[in-house]
Amino acid sequence: MKLALGRLDFRWGRKASKLPRKYLIFFAIAPLLLLLDQLTKHLLIRRFALGETLSVIEGLFNITYVRNKGAAFGMFANSTSPFRAPVFILVPILALGVIGYVFRKIHPRDLKLAAGLSLVIAGAAGNLIDRVTWGYVVDFLDFHWQYRYHFPAFNLADSAICVGVALLTWDMILEGTS
Repeated sequence: MKLALGRLDFRWGRKASKLPRKYLIFFAIAPLLLLLDQLTKHLLIRRFALGETLSVIEGLFNITYVRNKGAAFGMFANSTSPFRAPVFILVPILALGVIGYVFRKIHPRDLKLAAGLSLVIAGAAGNLIDRVTWGYVVDFLDFHWQYRYHFPAFNLADSAICVGVALLTWDMILEGTS
């Protein structure tokens, strides 16, 4: 069976797709993760009031609606600089451009690197959509120890970025040992 879409040619059966594997990884990861990120945020906004908390695992994990007007994990959230908002939009756009360029240059069969970059792209795009849409990032995953020691709230996009960076770091370490 064959499905041809312009220059893309997908084949089922013994013959592999002409689309390089790195793009198959990208299209399997990035759109799905971006959709899940945005869906969870929209569901949270519809069902929770700002600051509302639902205990999921007592003394360890809550779902809490938080608006992050800062950078990663709330850094610079209290900054009053007029440049803060444009920088928080321009930097991710530039980063997405650079990451997209790097993605195009990696080997077509480098699946670990493709997965890592795809996760970072999806996460950065998810948080960028929030900043453009609402002026802040919606966070809701709230881990703590007995309500005394809190890790800053985060979301699925943040998780994707962290896992993607971990894969990229792992790849660099493995490359350095070979």
